[in-house]
Amino acid sequence: MHHTAHERIAALFNEIYPISAGLSESIRQHSKVITVEKRAQLLHIDETCKSIYFILRGGVRTYYIDKEGNDITSWLLFEGELAISVYSFFSQRPSFEAIETLERCTLLALTYEKLSLLYRQYPEFNFIGRHLTEHYYIRSEAKANTLRMLSAKERYLDLLKSQPQLLTRVPLGYVASYLGINQSTLSRIRASI
Repeated sequence: MHHTAHERIAALFNEIYPISAGLSESIRQHSKVITVEKRAQLLHIDETCKSIYFILRGGVRTYYIDKEGNDITSWLLFEGELAISVYSFFSQRPSFEAIETLERCTLLALTYEKLSLLYRQYPEFNFIGRHLTEHYYIRSEAKANTLRMLSAKERYLDLLKSQPQLLTRVPLGYVASYLGINQSTLSRIRASI
């Protein structure tokens, strides 16, 4: 299993930028493939994010607790995506969000120290890092814009189009908070379509 996990991550990186055999081997040496059960906390609020997780199989959410004490889902992530608290990981400061698995997951974990080492040793890995960071930044801006510009129904339809698998894999309460609406509004929207 671990062998194919590393092959899959190498293929994923190769699509972004061709990686050398040396880098591929280094990633294999420095990363860990882990399997975690559903509802496992990969990161707690106020904990510093020490690892970046590539999702090989499964689904993950990031969430924060708002000032009213509500659990708000900020990201829903699946195969081929990165689970990370961007702020905490890159600043190595305590996180204001938590990361939790939605399903049993197989993840490739790479620590901050190992990532920094790979960046120093393999300049081509910096291209991959930049691409992934930009992808996150773009998604983050797009999501903020969606919340500002689209109605609740438009947001739901947008999600249906871009990530249809989400609705079969994520509890509706999480989907509602991800869309910035409450669950009864989401139920009404779903009934009206």
